[in-house]
Amino acid sequence: MKNTSTRLVFEYWDSLRGERAAPERGEIEPGALRHALADTFVLENEPIGPVFRLAGTRLCALLGHELRGRAFTALWPDVESQGDMRRLAQTVMDETAGAVAGLAGETRTGAPIYLELLLLPLRYRGRTHARMLGALSAATAPEWLGLDTLDSMRMISLRMLWPGAAQRQHPAPPMRSSPPRFMVLPGGRA
Repeated sequence: MKNTSTRLVFEYWDSLRGERAAPERGEIEPGALRHALADTFVLENEPIGPVFRLAGTRLCALLGHELRGRAFTALWPDVESQGDMRRLAQTVMDETAGAVAGLAGETRTGAPIYLELLLLPLRYRGRTHARMLGALSAATAPEWLGLDTLDSMRMISLRMLWPGAAQRQHPAPPMRSSPPRFMVLPGGRA
């Protein structure tokens, strides 16, 4: 994860879930995410697919309109990308795995922008497949924010954050009981 908002949201979510696959929606405290709240959103799983339940102010400004009640997949202009994003959201819920994706976007005036998307599963009143916590952010706030809006996006990278992968740690290299010694081996000149 490259963007500060993405890392903050993931670390908070990861600390809440502990040993569970996903935390409860009711455990999320907006104040704990205050530095990333403008880039954060909550999706609700509906029969048509994920729909924005809440969306941060910077995210709404980036897209040029309020997102609440809109389909998540509507952020992508073509049907193929919409299908890919619907399948990605379904995988996040089915596998209780997070996903982080790199996105290349373009504004209405043609300015390029690179974004990072984070999707994390949430339980809602004990139900799985109910909600997702996410973040969509640029590495730095674009200078055109509020003057121009994002027109199109496409996914350029994807990494799944599988359950338990963060807890799995590689074993530490064995410690030496004494410092290494310089040793001369017999031989000739080369």
